[in-house]
Amino acid sequence: MTVLAWLLVVVPLAAGGALAVAGRRADRAAPAVGVVAGMVTLALAGVSAVSRPATSAPLFTGIHAGLRVDGLSAVMVVTVAAVTTAVLLFSVGDSALAASRFFGLMLLFAAAMLITVTATTLPLLLMGWEVMGATSWALIGFWWRQPRRVRAANTAFLSTRAADLGLYLAAGAALAGGAASLRLDALPHTAEPWLTVLTAGMVIAALGKSAQLPLSFWLSRAMEGPSPVSALLHAATMVAAGAYLLLRLHPLLAATGWAGPAVAWAGASTALLLGLVAIAQTDLKQLLAASTCAQVGFMVLSAGAGGVAGGVTQLVAHAATKALLFLAAGVWLTVLGSTVLADLRGAARVHRLVGVTFTVGIATLAGLPPLSLWAGKDEVLAAAFARQPGLYVAGLAAAVLATVYSGKAAWYLLRSDPVSAEAGRRVGSPDVPVVTNVSLVVLAAAAVVLGVLALPGPSRLVRQTLGVLGEPAPLGWQLAASAAVAIVAAVLAWRWTGTRVPVPSVVTGWLTRWLDLERAAHLLVVRPTLALARALAAFDDRIIDNTVRQATRAALRLARAVARVDDRGVDGAVRQATRGGLRLAHTAARVDDGGVDGIVTAIAAEARRLGRAARRPQTGVLHQYYTQLVVALAALALLLLLAG
Repeated sequence: MTVLAWLLVVVPLAAGGALAVAGRRADRAAPAVGVVAGMVTLALAGVSAVSRPATSAPLFTGIHAGLRVDGLSAVMVVTVAAVTTAVLLFSVGDSALAASRFFGLMLLFAAAMLITVTATTLPLLLMGWEVMGATSWALIGFWWRQPRRVRAANTAFLSTRAADLGLYLAAGAALAGGAASLRLDALPHTAEPWLTVLTAGMVIAALGKSAQLPLSFWLSRAMEGPSPVSALLHAATMVAAGAYLLLRLHPLLAATGWAGPAVAWAGASTALLLGLVAIAQTDLKQLLAASTCAQVGFMVLSAGAGGVAGGVTQLVAHAATKALLFLAAGVWLTVLGSTVLADLRGAARVHRLVGVTFTVGIATLAGLPPLSLWAGKDEVLAAAFARQPGLYVAGLAAAVLATVYSGKAAWYLLRSDPVSAEAGRRVGSPDVPVVTNVSLVVLAAAAVVLGVLALPGPSRLVRQTLGVLGEPAPLGWQLAASAAVAIVAAVLAWRWTGTRVPVPSVVTGWLTRWLDLERAAHLLVVRPTLALARALAAFDDRIIDNTVRQATRAALRLARAVARVDDRGVDGAVRQATRGGLRLAHTAARVDDGGVDGIVTAIAAEARRLGRAARRPQTGVLHQYYTQLVVALAALALLLLLAG
């Protein structure tokens, strides 16, 4: 089982890494390798969901890197792997994306999400979280030669990275509060006040990653990426990661008391306001992006209200539905060259299969019964009603808005004056690849079939799998009320879109610009930060650098003064001492020449004289030697007589 847990993340990680670094020489094989790796990962996810493998390895002293597939992560790994495989299969039919770099990054992105949902310790979760952010930046800016796409990728990356700092804050607070192992299940036992800091950091990171208010605007900019990227990023991976983290850490939210209600109202507010933003959009991809924020808001609401089962049901249903809708939007962008709603009138009638699957997806997004998001929405509303009636009212209002913006999109794409096939041929090929149709059909079937989760039996099975049997289930009157509201709202939305009910341009402009959230971020965060940076740079230049320069100049002046003292004082004294020494040496030399040398010379002369005298008796004549010997002996005898 240990090997299975590692294989689940290693297969997409290794395949993605190999494709990402292989370069253009692997472009031809990349689509096949990518799809096969996705299918193998899906098979491993299915086996893991049944066998529930777990593994752990030492990471730091007292801290492990753990992976485990439990009830919640079992649902997530299957969802992530299934959506990834469907999106990769769809991408095979797009020649512009048939590159090893694209398929490699997509697999790395999916692997990072799998690590995030199976991690049991905060360090490993952080690693997956960071890789997911980096690969999302590369995928959004995939066509990097176009500056606007790079700017969009930078905006998305910096916005989410700013919120991601909350995870580092949480890790530090956990260590300070006694949760030294950094296990996720140990975090609720952190001591105060560190528990509050830890929870706040986690909530900030999760809300930022899931594009909840006030950081929702980055998701609008992320639409510059290829459509398959939008489908994967908005469906089961990055945007869902924050909601998953809040669902996973529900015990932590409950431990603080304040975090649950705060998270629930953050989700409800996002579902309401971004629902209005979606209604105001005139571009299909922007409408779907705003709807993603709103639908994820339901998941966040459910996590805050304690409805883990409802949040998971919403997450799974939304993954299939939103992947389907973004892929269909990608088809029309390729074939018709536009995603502007006015240019897509009747587009669903031009390509029948794409139109049928899109209709299924948009009806699911509208929350119409008995489709999957109707089931997920009612699970969420049941948890909200049990927590606080005000949350239930806000959630029901957000559900009405979801029906309205879905009805608006349906009105444009299904109305009776279709775009002509000739117009489609002028922009691009009207033929849709078989693999594309297969992906759309599979996702549409999932959007329909997942509606059975609302039935009592499957609903209980989901709760049992997640270990939350005590959570509230929707009552009969709640199911009937939400179904009636959805149907009435859908009819009114169709009529409202057709009659063009006038709305003040100030309001529509504000909503179309995503509540001016990006402008507010620039005014409240970016500009003050840049102003502070400029002020600090000026302080550095004028104070710190100037102080260093003045100190350097003072040091140089001191050095020159010391040099002058050295030249005139020390060097002068040394020169005088040297001159005195030379004079003394000359005097000593003269004394030496006149005295010592004279004595030595006299001694040497006398020695030479005595030597010459000593050589005289040495004549070489034998009788002279005898005479000298007789004289010497006589002198010696005389000396002895005198001494005696």
